[in-house]
Amino acid sequence: MKVFALFVVLAGMIVGSTGCSTPAYSPSERHAQIFRNWDYEFKQATDDFDHIMLLRPASHLTVWNVQ
Repeated sequence: MKVFALFVVLAGMIVGSTGCSTPAYSPSERHAQIFRNWDYEFKQATDDFDHIMLLRPASHLTVWNVQ
């Protein structure tokens, strides 16, 4: 168990020290892009779910709104 814990710590140090950033963006900019994309994807999934479950309110421009 001690050897496994040591291996995990060393692997974390190696991965952390190599740097996985892209040449064009800083890590904070890259994370901001990823989180923006996740937010957009979540909003699309929520919109799709609302559409499938018919949770959206009816539009006031339907043909059934004739007076």
